This record gives sequence, structure tokens and C-alpha cells, in this order.
Amino acid sequence: MRIMGLDYGDRNIGVAVSDAFGWTAQGTGVVHRKRDGGEFDEIADLVKQHEVSEVVVGLPKNMNGSIGPRGEICMAFADELKQKLNLPVHLWDERLTTVSAERTLLEADVSRKKRKQVVDKLAATLILQNYLDSRTKR
Repeated sequence: MRIMGLDYGDRNIGVAVSDAFGWTAQGTGVVHRKRDGGEFDEIADLVKQHEVSEVVVGLPKNMNGSIGPRGEICMAFADELKQKLNLPVHLWDERLTTVSAERTLLEADVSRKKRKQVVDKLAATLILQNYLDSRTKR
């Protein structure tokens, strides 16, 4: 079974899925947030489609390790996701993943327009890959 990584944002949720062995993360797309909470249905569809057994949600922490308002929003999202999907949902420290994704895209000379389209997916991939890497070190 695969693991899904999510980068929760104000407008979009970046999505990545592991390979069947849980070794590598691949960005699969972006789910647009909706006022009616329809993003949960879309994520549930992706979970079924990719045969996901657990989910990792990026938790934005402050640089001192504390959790601010943004982190609390992500924790509430993870709790709701856990209830709706009935799967294990893990929170993973995502400090600087979006910054790292932006830097990677800049170094690859990706245009600003294209960066906006893929930065959430790349951030989700980094979150998931960091989580997967931490599991193999145990």
C-alpha cells in the first residue's frame, strides 16, 4: 500500500504519493480547496485510486519549533481528514519545504507562471520524501 503526502495551503493542497515499496515520493497534482469542503471528497477519490493506506500532512512549525495559527489550521485539517478517510494521518514538520521547492524551481529556471502551478505539488513531494526517508533510518 502507498502513502500520500499533502501540503495544505490557503488555496491549494499539493498531493504526492509513494511508490508501492514506500521508498520514493512522486508529485501527483493539486487539489483546489472549496468552500463546501469538497476537497475531502477529491482526496478520498485519490486515496482509492492510488490504494493509499496512510496519509502524511505537512505541519508548518515556527523556526523555534512552536506551532502557530497556520499549524493549528493544518492540525484541524489532519483531524478532519482522519475522520473522513478512516486511515492513519501523520503530521510531519514541513519547515522550509515550500521555500526549498521554490528554490529548486528557480534553479531549474522554471518560469514564474509554471512555478505557481507546480510548487504545491513539489512541496508535497518533499514532505512525503522526508517522511519516507525518516522511516528507513529506523
